[in-house]
Amino acid sequence: QVQLTESGGGLVQAGGSLRLSCAASGRTFSSYTVAWFRQAPGKEREFVAGISWFADALYYADSVKGRFTISRDNAKNTLYLQMNSLKPEDTAVYYCAARRNTAVLTTRGGYDYWGQGTQVTVSS
Repeated sequence: QVQLTESGGGLVQAGGSLRLSCAASGRTFSSYTVAWFRQAPGKEREFVAGISWFADALYYADSVKGRFTISRDNAKNTLYLQMNSLKPEDTAVYYCAARRNTAVLTTRGGYDYWGQGTQVTVSS
């Protein structure tokens, strides 16, 4: 089992940057495929980016490609999301998620463990 805690959210102007972190408990973080999802008010939770066990496979939603970068540091049990060129439509609560299987899935139901989320607000 793994526990996830996000941090790094905040208020930023359009065009700005933020770096989210997700700290994982336990000593088997490298055995989890992890991902970022987000949920805007009144909308479904959607996939943002995912990364495989040893970072050899990366996946991004089309809406964030070229602007966001997902990475992980297994030695530090931490997942990151570097967000550049932020837009007002990126405003949402951002969640990290984990699953024991090797495949990076883009559906919410594929993940077993979730953090509590961190708010990102982008002003225009």
